[in-house]
Amino acid sequence: MRTTPPPPLKPIEDITNGLNIPREYVIPYGRHIAKIDSRLLDALPMPDGKLVLITSMTPALSGEGKTTLTIGLTQAFRTLGKNATAVIRQPSLGPLFGAKGGATGSGLSMAHPSGEISMHFTGDDSAVCAAHNLISALIDNHIYHGNPLGIKRVLWPRVSPINDRALRNVLIGSGSKFERQEEFHISAASEVMSILSLSIGLDDLMERIGKIIVAFDKDGIPVRVADLKAGGAATALLKNALHPNLVQSTQGAPVFVHTGPFGNVSIGCSSLIAAKLSLRLSDYTLTEAGFSTELGAEKFFDVVCRAGGLKPSAAVIVATLDAIKIHGMDNLLKHASNIEKFGVPFAAAINRFSADKDAEIAGVIKTLKDKNIPAFIADVRDKGGKGGIEGAEIIMGLCERENRFKYLYGLDTPIEEKICVIAKELYGANEVVFTGSAKDDVKDMVRLGLSTLPVCVAKTPKSLSGDPGLTGAPTGFAITVKSVCPAAGAGFLTARCANILLLPGLPPHPNAETIGVDKDGNVTGI
Repeated sequence: MRTTPPPPLKPIEDITNGLNIPREYVIPYGRHIAKIDSRLLDALPMPDGKLVLITSMTPALSGEGKTTLTIGLTQAFRTLGKNATAVIRQPSLGPLFGAKGGATGSGLSMAHPSGEISMHFTGDDSAVCAAHNLISALIDNHIYHGNPLGIKRVLWPRVSPINDRALRNVLIGSGSKFERQEEFHISAASEVMSILSLSIGLDDLMERIGKIIVAFDKDGIPVRVADLKAGGAATALLKNALHPNLVQSTQGAPVFVHTGPFGNVSIGCSSLIAAKLSLRLSDYTLTEAGFSTELGAEKFFDVVCRAGGLKPSAAVIVATLDAIKIHGMDNLLKHASNIEKFGVPFAAAINRFSADKDAEIAGVIKTLKDKNIPAFIADVRDKGGKGGIEGAEIIMGLCERENRFKYLYGLDTPIEEKICVIAKELYGANEVVFTGSAKDDVKDMVRLGLSTLPVCVAKTPKSLSGDPGLTGAPTGFAITVKSVCPAAGAGFLTARCANILLLPGLPPHPNAETIGVDKDGNVTGI
């Protein structure tokens, strides 16, 4: 098995000192990893820097390389003498051992130590799983001991960090008072993960955990984590996970790697507190959002920016020749139109691969510029920061342009209309079909006073539509919403479209078959 030796890394103190982080806020995790105490945010009354969102067109099977571009462009900014930091999500063990593999970038634009980041890292995902499943255990324990809260319908699933299709539909508590059919979700879809991503302090975290709706009683009254007296214990498991993780890139740029909600079934962004810290510590913060503009970018703008009072200065849409060959230029142009709807200045980046032909790339760049869309070639995988200089210069120019950032919908917009606006404006749908159960869910959300929350739509990332086989920039299709669920602690509603999987499975030959450890203890095969 071929092993790529890790690059020489700086001591983590060099990275924290470069950001002028006081030593008392640095929590070292070995030589090259540190957590930064979340309380630092309150101690930094500095003006915020520029926030740049990296999103993409509808991806090819191998992805568009948003993480690589986020890190590579950060290195390019620093090559130009600018104080820039990358903020990315923590990889999930599910895709790591499944079909996708690692998610720490590639080539000369990676986050390191990549093996540790991809595995247990600082234990944040394990803390999310433990806190989530503790709540599940306390629900069933409550029912077993007499059910004084009168729990009738349990909403709260269990979670697993691993893709395990056998857990999608299981019988729990066979023969007991709480026997029922239940499902497991991937931990990246857990509301606890979303809460960790959106909390900006310990008090905020505890309050959000307590608001989680886990069940309904016989009268349809919600039962929350606070009612079970489970909030304190769950928060205790998460208190260290709240602190953002700081590492470095291949070329020594600071990289925050914190929280990992999926972009297709959750909000798809790294933590709000990491972004806010980076904005206080850096002139430029580059962050990614999962999958393409209608998924991660929409949720970043409408959910995360709303929650954190963020105003992005610019956006970059990443494209590859592979994705353009699958989905066409119309798809890329549709994603450009999507970003325009939010009023943020943007550019398109063609993520270059060694096999790409110059003439094909030149044709794409010309088409974009003919549409008055700024575009550049990014060759950061093979060249590191030097391969992103043009892009960094273009982005700096975008950050100085007039910015008319706006949300896609108002919070007072009715729930069904919010979903329709997203589907019609960003997906290209001409109709949204709500199943009978979804309509009942909407009535419940209104009854519970949750109708003013933003909406997180869960759908396939393989198409702008809800059909993964429908490529390009389709129009005239219908989106079917099968349920609308409360994420009251996180502060949004989740609308689940037909056929969306909340616990992926493994392929015939998963990456787990090739992952190992060499004689020096380095993880191989990622």
